[in-house]
Amino acid sequence: MTIAKAPFNYIGNKYRIISDIQSFFPQSVDTMVDLFCGGCDVTINTPAKRIYANDINFFVIGICKEFQDHSTDEILDYIDVMIERWHLSKDNKAGYEDFRRYYNETRKPLDLYILMCYSFNYQFRFNTAHEYNNPFGKNRSCFNDTMRRNLVEFKKRIDNVTFSSQDFTEFDFSVLHEGDFVYADPPYLISCGSYNDGKRGFKGWTQQDDERLFVLLDTLSERGIFFALSNVLEHKGRRNEKLAEWAAENQYTVHAINFSYDNCNYHANNKRNVTKEILITNY
Repeated sequence: MTIAKAPFNYIGNKYRIISDIQSFFPQSVDTMVDLFCGGCDVTINTPAKRIYANDINFFVIGICKEFQDHSTDEILDYIDVMIERWHLSKDNKAGYEDFRRYYNETRKPLDLYILMCYSFNYQFRFNTAHEYNNPFGKNRSCFNDTMRRNLVEFKKRIDNVTFSSQDFTEFDFSVLHEGDFVYADPPYLISCGSYNDGKRGFKGWTQQDDERLFVLLDTLSERGIFFALSNVLEHKGRRNEKLAEWAAENQYTVHAINFSYDNCNYHANNKRNVTKEILITNY
């Protein structure tokens, strides 16, 4: 399967290391759950008969469902019409801000996708009232040809995906049976990801959330369900001791993932700033 890029620039996405982490995935997967699917890069690049993609960010899930519910031509035609209607471009800040106000009144998922395409760093950012508040991406962001191609390919790959937006503990794991597979890529407790700070319209990630996830994965493992957990063991002088202890106590396998956090001031020659991304598996 050729690696495809999802049509989002989701913080924490695994596109650049998808081949590395998938080299440790089970070779044959019947049903797979991408429990913290984010921008769905792992979702669309994992060969499985049935895929469940879940994320607490219901805005992104809503966009994915809209992509499923309409044809590729309908989606692209709508995007092109709205870009022209609101005069969206790399340098029209006023047009972007007008369209942002329009979206915050109507809350249409496809409008949110278009808005994201012209925003700073293509990010999904909301205030506590769940109003989109990311600033304009002047001279940088737009719905370009690459994003158009990514959207077309994404659309081709989501026919067998069931999308949901729930807290990870509320997902219905009865759909899984022995030999099925769960991939978990939660917010990292000790890393610099702004998506886990609680300031983007969703609650932050805490030590208690880590521990709830550990219990859940243990329970799945007892049922004979395979899992792979992406996380960071060390970052900028900090170490997730609870994560290390949990993996060791349960004799789970810890795989090193070679990845540099350039956007977090990562410097390989500075031991205090070494980041160790890992993948923990129960097989």
